[in-house]
Amino acid sequence: MEHKFKVGDHVSWDSEAGRVSGTIIKTHTQDFDYKGHTRRASPDAPQYEIKSDKTDHIAAHKESALTRID
Repeated sequence: MEHKFKVGDHVSWDSEAGRVSGTIIKTHTQDFDYKGHTRRASPDAPQYEIKSDKTDHIAAHKESALTRID
């Protein structure tokens, strides 16, 4: 299955602190542990780990929460 994003893509998303940008570092296509919680993912509904440009914080988001940027 072709995914909307891939490792290395620069994306942005909304957070409590406003719009954040970062680079995708991993794609999950099956359930995975993230900060002590199970995140649901599948080939049809992947989740992505993204490293923030400003803080180096790692976030996990669904495809629908992300927007590709240049």
